[in-house]
Amino acid sequence: MNPAYKRVLLKLSGEALMGERNYGIDTNVAEAVAREIKGIYELDVEIAIVVGGGNIFRGVSKSAGNMDRSSADYIGMLATVMNAVVLQDALEKLDVFTRVMSAVDIPQLAEPFIRRRAMRHLEKGRVVIFAAGTGNPFFTTDSAAALRALEIKADIILKGTKVDGIYSADPVTNPDATRFEKISYQEVLEKQLKVMDASSISLCMENNLPIMVFNMRESGNILKAVQGDLTIGTLVTINGKTQTAG
Repeated sequence: MNPAYKRVLLKLSGEALMGERNYGIDTNVAEAVAREIKGIYELDVEIAIVVGGGNIFRGVSKSAGNMDRSSADYIGMLATVMNAVVLQDALEKLDVFTRVMSAVDIPQLAEPFIRRRAMRHLEKGRVVIFAAGTGNPFFTTDSAAALRALEIKADIILKGTKVDGIYSADPVTNPDATRFEKISYQEVLEKQLKVMDASSISLCMENNLPIMVFNMRESGNILKAVQGDLTIGTLVTINGKTQTAG
């Protein structure tokens, strides 16, 4: 099956690199994710990635304690840089040309984020990993994903999570929760479904940028998401009539 999208932005949570650990980075998991990414790279899909930092530090978590929110968020940005470099290393070991671009200036590790340069890297067949969120405190990496996707004119945001899409309730605590195959941005906001933060959803809605939410932990799912397979997750669009799976 041919890819449904030419240019995608893949949003990875920091937890996606943690594996079964309680903290930090599992390099075996990073290598597995890199192999999945290589699969769509070989289809000539242009790939940008925004990676979170929750496996190391999260500004609004208990680990931040009583820290000033801005300071805690900056530490969280540095955590995303570490994850980006780990992912870059895993990809380049598979001969996937990669660039890390950071919203915070760290020239020894990453290029500064410059929109036109990022688009040029994509056009040249390089995977671009965006680190340090938006470079501003009080904004999540979900916000960074929406912003960067719009800046590079991505066709879709692919949000890799630990569940297979968006549910009517938490499927872990509610066995009667049903999975949506399609849903609109407006319904996500009205139902307060925990997909991305409200500002990210609103930004995507205003610019008609679709979001595919799927389970990252299932091997082959990134490829299926790029091929537009709705059986693995939930597609959020501006006029997506609510449709439950099954």
